[in-house]
Parts: sequence; structure tokens; C-alpha cells
Amino acid sequence: MESIHRHWDFIHYFQSAEYSQKFLKNGYEQIGFAQAETKSYENCYPFMYYLEQGELYYKQALQSPLSLQPILLFYGYIHFIKAIVLTEDPLYPETTQVLAHGVTSRKRKKQQYHFLQDEVKVQKNGLFSHFSTLVFQAKHIIGEKLKMEDLLVQIPELEEAFKVLLKRKTMLWFNPENELVLDESVLNNFNMSKDLFKQYLNEKLTGKNQWTKEDTLHIPHISEQLPVRWHLGSDRLCLPSIRNEANMLPELLIHYAVLYNLSMIARYETEWWVELLKNRTNEDYPIIRSFLNVTTQKAPYLLLDILKQKM
Repeated sequence: MESIHRHWDFIHYFQSAEYSQKFLKNGYEQIGFAQAETKSYENCYPFMYYLEQGELYYKQALQSPLSLQPILLFYGYIHFIKAIVLTEDPLYPETTQVLAHGVTSRKRKKQQYHFLQDEVKVQKNGLFSHFSTLVFQAKHIIGEKLKMEDLLVQIPELEEAFKVLLKRKTMLWFNPENELVLDESVLNNFNMSKDLFKQYLNEKLTGKNQWTKEDTLHIPHISEQLPVRWHLGSDRLCLPSIRNEANMLPELLIHYAVLYNLSMIARYETEWWVELLKNRTNEDYPIIRSFLNVTTQKAPYLLLDILKQKM
């Protein structure tokens, strides 16, 4: 597996107007855009600047106190997303509607507020829905409410935090050969028969997978193939053991929603945020801290990998 550092090196290839213009032109021609030449020249500098600013926000977050990290990470994240959107939408931003964040958070309860139970709502317009539609064809999530706990249990690297703090097993792991054996523990977890569970997986998975044995699923390539997810550190696949509305949500959209909510809290719910960081009264603090550690490393990797696949 390539290191995180090589992905940061990869971003610097685009700090050449000539290369970025050719890169964008090639992408625009592939989607059949008539003014590929003109628009690639117009967009190459915004594209470069989005990537440059995104990297600066992430690197600043690494040097900043925890209280500021959600804000810096979220803005770094959306700058990378804007660069990706520009490769798919030559006219971005065509209207002011796509400039909004695209998700909203509800008003905080002053008493007994619990981050894991909080929600964000996906808006019809904005960067979130525009990005999710362009890259993942995920129009179905518009209008949905996404609960923080439902999102966070979908991230493989947070399994240990949920296991230790909340005694919840969140992942079923493939073996090093990328195989998931449908043994009794797996079937009991989903409360399904073997045939029904195989039908469930066959309906959800979209890649060229194979059942090497009657009860063994083999996925040939290490990548997220919903509902199967990928662990960055171990380079292994896993299947979330908790079924909820976020099972078919790409992990990049999960990071977006959680980072947005945390950045809003850090900016506008200062009293609750600072008290959480100082008093650490419940499991919110260690889970939020674990998430920030994970997203700082994994989100840029996943985002920049989208650009790499276009080269």
C-alpha cells in the first residue's frame, strides 16, 4: 500500500498550470464537454489553488490544538472536494446554490446534549449534494437525516474505540486473502440464513466478486465496495456488523457530515465544546478525538485517490 506521504507528494504534481490544464482538458473531453479547451484554461488556476489551500489547512491542523482542528480540517476537506468537483463540472460554481455546505445541523440542546445522538440533514442544494451526485450518483440521500453514531460506526478505524468504550463490535473482518467466510457468527450477527445473506450481499455489491466456496466471498481488489469498507492502516476489508441507513453511504460523505457538524460545534457552541475538551465527562470526547486522528490521515488519502484514478 502506498504511504500517506506519497499522496501528499502526488498533490504537488498539479502545481503546474500546464499539467493541470491538460489534466482538466482530458477530463472534460471524456465527459463530452464542448468547450474543453477554453474551460480547462479558465479552471486550471482555481483547481491548483483549491488543492494548495486544502493542503495548507490540513498541515495547519496537524500543528494546532484539538479545539481548532475540526474547523481547519473541514475547510481543508471542502477545498479538496471543490478541486474534485471542478474535474467533473467545468462550470462550477454555475450558481450560488452550490456554494452552500449542503448539510445543516439542528439547534443544540443545552441540557444532556450527546454528540453521538446528534444529526445533520442533507440539503437539496449545496456542495455536499453536488459532490455526492457527481462522484457517487447518490441523489437518494437528499433530505435524509444522518445520525453521528450511525455514521461513525461505519468507519473501520474506529472499531476499537467503540469496542472499548461502548462494548460494541462494529466490523466483521475479511481475512488477508480478501475473503469473508459466512460462518455462524457472521450469520447470527445479521440474523439471516446463509442463502438470504448471500442474496443480500449480491444485491449490494457492484464489483466482479466471486464465491470461491459455497460460504466464502472473495473480493479481488482492496477498495471500498459498499457495504464493504476498507481499513487504511491494515489495508484490509471489513463489513459493518451494524445495519443502519449509513451502510451504503460512501466513507467520504461520512467524513464530510461529521467534520461539518464538529466544525459548527467548535465555532458556535463554544461553551459545550470547551467543557467537553476540559471535563471529558462521557465517551463523546475519546470518540471525537479518535475520529479526528483518523480523518486527518484517511480523508486526504481517499480524496486524492479520486484524482489519481483520473490520471
